[in-house]
Amino acid sequence: MLGNEICLCIVGNKIDLEKERHVSIQEAESYAESVGAKHYHTSAKQNKGIEELFLDLCKRMIETAQVDERARGNGSSQSGAARRGVQIIDDPAAQSSGGCCSSG
Repeated sequence: MLGNEICLCIVGNKIDLEKERHVSIQEAESYAESVGAKHYHTSAKQNKGIEELFLDLCKRMIETAQVDERARGNGSSQSGAARRGVQIIDDPAAQSSGGCCSSG
């Protein structure tokens, strides 16, 4: 369904509200597979799965860009993103302890 240049994610949020689930995990994963996506489970309230989602997505995007670049015949040891100076840095000091939904 998708081209090779797209990293599609299906994200099931609010895993902290399991009793209110409307879509089964199996159904969500089956749908994600059918559209060429990767399925993730997250809780913004509990700050679960968010970092893993974005780190994995960034990794997949970089890998996709490298494959695309090699296919175009520009297969050097550095990706285009690295040559342009893009860096992904995990900085735990910059993160608040309350997650994205905290009021303080």
